[in-house]
Amino acid sequence: MYAFRYHNAGSIDEAVRLHGSCEDPGYLAGGHTLLPTLKMRLAQPSDLIDLQAIDALKHTSAGAGTLTIGAGVRHNDVARMTHPIPALAGLAGQIGDFQVRNRGTLGGSIANADPAADYPAALVGLGATVVTDRRQIAADDFFVDLFETALEEGELVTSVVFPEPRRAAYMKFPNPASRYAIVGVFVASTAAGMRVAVTGAGACVFRVADMEEALARDFSPDAVADIRIPDDSLNGDIHATPDYRAHLVTVMARRAVALANA
Repeated sequence: MYAFRYHNAGSIDEAVRLHGSCEDPGYLAGGHTLLPTLKMRLAQPSDLIDLQAIDALKHTSAGAGTLTIGAGVRHNDVARMTHPIPALAGLAGQIGDFQVRNRGTLGGSIANADPAADYPAALVGLGATVVTDRRQIAADDFFVDLFETALEEGELVTSVVFPEPRRAAYMKFPNPASRYAIVGVFVASTAAGMRVAVTGAGACVFRVADMEEALARDFSPDAVADIRIPDDSLNGDIHATPDYRAHLVTVMARRAVALANA
């Protein structure tokens, strides 16, 4: 691990100010990705700005058909809270293992934008809005590519606003060791229409328009049973080929719809 300066920020303003004053800084949330990256010397920030003491990032609130979750809220807290969106609680409860869920945060996960992370499917599947210290970004526009988001240099995620769906569910085929999604599918019937979001299969989360159109006509597992997405742009690795991931998208979508109807 390379040497760096450590800062324990006490407010959002302080964190952003520190980031702007340092040569090559990084924000530290739960640290599940950043710290191993530092240990393997794959990153060399000049400064780390710890966000864990910022209470303003840990709030949750519900009302007017939305659920707002602060960026510093941990996965276990999302899974255990009294929930207006049970599908989101179910998703959070499937992230990693207990140790990961007890340290990892919503904001850290989506800012990292791992292609196999679970939260991106929930954000896009529910049509959420990412709130930063500067602006609001629709989830459809937030995830850009592999480990790439719409965040600008120094921009800090402060919360996510989730619209409450009419019904929704998430199903994934997890890697048995890491519990990352080899393929995960979030299905939601929302006030704005049907949404089907897939994580783990491509470079970043994406929607499946054919499935959304089919479910708008008939919200049943059979409606998507014969829909297969192209595999030419899907991930392939030692865990699953692109062809197998394309197959899993259909399987997980059917299971998610069945769960949403249960």
